[in-house]
Amino acid sequence: MIIPAETLALFAVAATLTILSPGPDTINVMRQGLSNGRGAGLIAVLGVQCGLLVHTALAVFGISALIASSPAALQAVAIAGAAYLAWIGIQGFRGTGVIRIDTQGTSASSWRAFRDAALVNLLNPKVIVLFLALYPNFIDATRDDVSAQLMVLSAVMIVINGAWQSGLVLAVASVRKWLANARIARAINWGTGTVLIGFAVLLLLDHAL
Repeated sequence: MIIPAETLALFAVAATLTILSPGPDTINVMRQGLSNGRGAGLIAVLGVQCGLLVHTALAVFGISALIASSPAALQAVAIAGAAYLAWIGIQGFRGTGVIRIDTQGTSASSWRAFRDAALVNLLNPKVIVLFLALYPNFIDATRDDVSAQLMVLSAVMIVINGAWQSGLVLAVASVRKWLANARIARAINWGTGTVLIGFAVLLLLDHAL
């Protein structure tokens, strides 16, 4: 067995606790579920998991470690991620806002859902730090299959994360009709916009300033 069952169980607990802590990914997939329905929301969930797959590949090839060891590189990622989060959040205060009921479920909105979710995940330096801070505690570096161990741990993380975020999307998508009230939609727009901008500020404070 690549990783002992007890080690996997401990990692699953640690990963679950990490995932349950709300972050930009969670807010973004919920936003998509509210805006465009469960289809677009689930596509956003897929975008997040694809982002995690890319992070896994980067960690396997050592690029994540290289970025994390370079303050300038980590700052660049943080600034790009903060800018993207802030741009999404600002939409909550403009026009129809972040939350916009789209009953057509167009392919364009689905593509945007995937793109935004993947980029929010990829440009989040906290995910890079997660790979470097959490994963090593569950990897046996004395063995020759470190890359395989890393991929198994990521598979567990992705399954748990995907299940949690999919459940959130299905839950919020079920209340979309309630958002037909313009004042409620505006309040949620401002709230989600503020939270996303807040995450952008925190990224800058933690990694770029």
